[in-house]
Amino acid sequence: MNLELFLRYLRYEKNYSSYTVLFYKKDLEQFVEFRSELRSDAKEMPVESDDVRNWVISLSNQGLSPRTISRKISALRSYYKFMQSRGEVVDNPLVGVKLPKIRKALPFFVRPEQMARLLDAEVVMDDFESLRDRLIVAMLYETGMRRAELIGLQDVAVDNITCELRVLGKRNKERVIPYGSRLQEAINVYRAKRNEVVGETSSFFVRKNGLPMYDKLIYNIVHRSLSEVSTMAKRSPHVLRHSFASAMLNNGAGVNSVKELLGHSSLASTEVYTHITFEELKQSYKQAHPRAEKKGGHYGR
Repeated sequence: MNLELFLRYLRYEKNYSSYTVLFYKKDLEQFVEFRSELRSDAKEMPVESDDVRNWVISLSNQGLSPRTISRKISALRSYYKFMQSRGEVVDNPLVGVKLPKIRKALPFFVRPEQMARLLDAEVVMDDFESLRDRLIVAMLYETGMRRAELIGLQDVAVDNITCELRVLGKRNKERVIPYGSRLQEAINVYRAKRNEVVGETSSFFVRKNGLPMYDKLIYNIVHRSLSEVSTMAKRSPHVLRHSFASAMLNNGAGVNSVKELLGHSSLASTEVYTHITFEELKQSYKQAHPRAEKKGGHYGR
């Protein structure tokens, strides 16, 4: 398998992130290793559909989830599509290979009253990191941006007069996100303290030494903050993105508007949040309507 050519294509032509390319690389190398253990003639013989099916069975026997297996097969499928487009492969061994069904799980989200309790709590105004960490949580929740977008956010991209910020999303696609007066005030306070402690910087969010933020640090900040108001299993930056979408839809925003704010390329990615709001609606109905739940007696009496 000519992996390097395919990986360069993903990185430089498809503009996939280095993390995504690394996942593709690992998945494809796992398949190559599996096949070499399965067949002594693996290097001489072309890959067949049975090889892929056996890999699916092996992955399932290892206890991997249907979602993980589908991701690995998707990497293999993309590789063979690429090789076919170059004329390197005639037959695609993925044709006819069925994948295990994935049960769609609803995203985790934090309830508005929990977020209000967290964001309205007192913060140490003279402490740079306290102000920064609170603003990170607020910005993720109030704009719906991704963790990578927040890390890459430039200071010039945050216009605190028009209350708009520009983020660079997936595939280097830029979008503008509006925000409200509470975030505007928090940004003013943070910027003043940051400039006092660190000095002028091109990155909006920085560490105390002036260096950029990084993935694990953002995760730790969000996880620690959400732990103050929630005990749910997932307390990650992406949960705040889910919470933003859920709050917007629950308060009357249209699905297409939320799609644009989140930077989704497909409406299907946004529509998962409508299931959350419907579940909320059902729960509200059961709690509020006097006839929603049976409380004894029989129908007609």
